[in-house]
This record gives sequence, C-alpha cells and structure tokens, in this order.
Amino acid sequence: MANQVCINCGSKYEIDEIVYFCRKCGDILEIKYDYGELSKALKRSDWRNAPLSVWRYRDFMPINDPTKIVSLNEGGTGLHPCMRLAKHLGLRELYVKNEGENPTGSFKDRGMTVGVTKAVELGVKSVICASTGNTSASLAAYAAKAGLQCAVLIPTGKIAYGKLSQAMIYGAKVIQVRGNFDQALDIVLKLSEKHRTIYLLNSVNPFRIEGQKSLGYEICDQLNQQAPDRVIVPVGNAGNISAIWKGFKEFHELGFVKGLPKMTGIQAAGAAPIAQAIKTGSDTIVPVAAPETVATAIRIGAPVSWKKALNAIRESKGTAETVTDEEILSAQKLLARVEGLFVEPASASSIAGLIKLVENGLIDKDERIVCVTTGHGLKDPDTAVKMSEKPVEVDAEMAAIEYVLGLKRAMEVVAR
Repeated sequence: MANQVCINCGSKYEIDEIVYFCRKCGDILEIKYDYGELSKALKRSDWRNAPLSVWRYRDFMPINDPTKIVSLNEGGTGLHPCMRLAKHLGLRELYVKNEGENPTGSFKDRGMTVGVTKAVELGVKSVICASTGNTSASLAAYAAKAGLQCAVLIPTGKIAYGKLSQAMIYGAKVIQVRGNFDQALDIVLKLSEKHRTIYLLNSVNPFRIEGQKSLGYEICDQLNQQAPDRVIVPVGNAGNISAIWKGFKEFHELGFVKGLPKMTGIQAAGAAPIAQAIKTGSDTIVPVAAPETVATAIRIGAPVSWKKALNAIRESKGTAETVTDEEILSAQKLLARVEGLFVEPASASSIAGLIKLVENGLIDKDERIVCVTTGHGLKDPDTAVKMSEKPVEVDAEMAAIEYVLGLKRAMEVVAR
C-alpha cells in the first residue's frame, strides 16, 4: 500500500528497505500511498473513535506490526484559541497549536514514535541523529523506551541545557562536535551509510515525516473537519513544514476536508536560506555557512528538506518571512503574558512572523490562522530568565511587600 519514493526522479523503494537517499539521483525520499487502498482500509477502521494522538492515525502510517509500536502518548496537543492575542493584532480568529505539550516537550516526538517503531520493526539495535537539541532529547527518550542504543551528535557552541539534560538523563551517548549542525549531520549520514547496524533518525528519514504529518490531521479534527486558512510554522531543517503540508494534502485527497491552508514558514534572520529563496523566487537555496540566532532549534544553515519546504510553501500559495532575535524574544514574552503559553525562542518565531506579516499587510485579518509553537519554554530557561524582570528582594515584613505591590507609599514604610 506504500512505497518510499524519490522526490526528484520518482525511483521507488520497498517500505522496509533501509535507504535514506535515492540510489539513482541522490535526492531525499518520501512515503507515498495507494489512496484507493488506504481509503478502503479506513472504512473498515474505527480510527475516528480513538483518542486524539499520533496513533489515532495508525492506518495512515507505514507500520506493519502494531505490536511493535513505541509510544509515550505523543500527539493530542492543545489547539489554543488566542482571543486576547488576536484582538491585540486585529485578527478575527487565531489559534496556537502548542507542541510543547508532547512527552519530551517538542513536536519531534511525533516523528520519533513512528521512526523508532520502524527501527524496531527493522530489527536494528542502535539509532543515531545530529541535533541542535530537541531531536536528541526525543530520540533518546524513545530509544530508551524501545531498549535501543542511542548516540546523538550536537554542534559546539550554545546548546540549551533543558534539551541537553534530557538526552543525557535518558542515557544517550552524547558527542559534541567542534563544528555546526550541518557538519554534525554530514557525519551521521556517512556513519549510517557505512555502518548499516546504525539506523539514522534525522528528518531525512521519511518515517519521521510520517509521524509529524499527524499535526496537520489533528488541526483539521480539532477544527471540526476543517482546514484553517493559514498555518505558520518555524523552519529550521524544514522537515516539519513539509510534513504538516503532507498531512493536510492527504486529508484533502481522502475527502476529509475541503480546503487547504497557506503554509507560511518563518526563519531567524541569521539562518534563513529558505525564506531568502522564497523572497527571491529561486528554485534553490544558498546555504548559510555560519548560522546564528538565539532560536537554537532553528539555527540551521543548510536544511536537508529544503526542496520539500519550498514545494510546500509554493504549492499551498503561502509565503516565508524572516524575524530578528529581538522580534523573536519580544514575541515569546508577548505570548506568555497575553495567553499564558510559555514556548522556547524558536517556537516564538511563528508568533514573531505573524506579527510582522500583519504589520506589513500580507495577512488578511479575517483569516483563520494557526501558529505552530514547536517546543516548551523550559527547553531554554536561561533565555527566559535573562530577558525577564529580576525578583525583588525585600525584608520579611508586610509593609515592605505592600510597598512593592503598590499598596503603600514609601513614606508609610519609612515611618514604621
């Protein structure tokens, strides 16, 4: 019912074949289904009555043996109506799909539950990835659940300790490479090709994308079988925006929704090869040699899924935008203080991008908009602490506290 298919030349590979790149042209792969067969299977299934989660959509996933599923109850994250933020921006209808509610605190869990399940089906004993943080945390957790050995390569420089601590406590072999993410990814790609006992679980692995596409399914189901007008997504390695688009397209192909959203990708100004390609109308990207941004989760200069991302944005008639670190941090604080949602900086880039697109008149204020926030704020607590007001220290006296709270004048405190 499904094959791995090259996105460039269309070469097909069996669903259980371990292959990361097309052996004919070298491009990346995606999973393609026989939708007629899938539709028949869904008619026999009771999937609609399953709890909202990644595995509610088990029939949509390329997994043969359900007894092999490795799950931590991922998916089913909240689609939060953000009325106060919508009013602040002059928008009619705004939602935040908060992926920080996943088991390890990021959207990566959607892909890892399917990717690690496939690893178990294939009988491998070791898994590996390169990561700026969230991927390593997620892979380490699911590998631990499955009883697999796990190694993660992280780039040198600032790594948010909220993420690094997760990979470490789950028992992964953490290796810090003196280089950037793209160099670390190149090494794990070569390692997995050379040593076939090590299974690669970066987003180049198409089974990861299959899990992540469930985010699109969930949005439709949470909006009562309707697609929003626009979905705004932070973009780093570019797997997520293309995965979400795949989910929407599949629901549309199967007749579950009528419309499709405009996919809008947001990149940090210091790591924006995809946004620049969209802005200039280019069919290729120019990699950023030394990407830099406070949003470490999207600090990627040569995204491996760039072709899929450009296609998702253009096919959906969407767009892409860049935001500065200052705009990202301002949006992070605004979302927390107006809607009570604490997300990491990379997540806040979707909110920063929304604000910028509204200000520039590029978004119709009557659109139904969903912003995806990809990771919990506690992934990078240091950044939040640095930009927030410091605690006020006072004597253990009622009057002093009343003064700080504005309930008593300074002279009254002194008089005591």
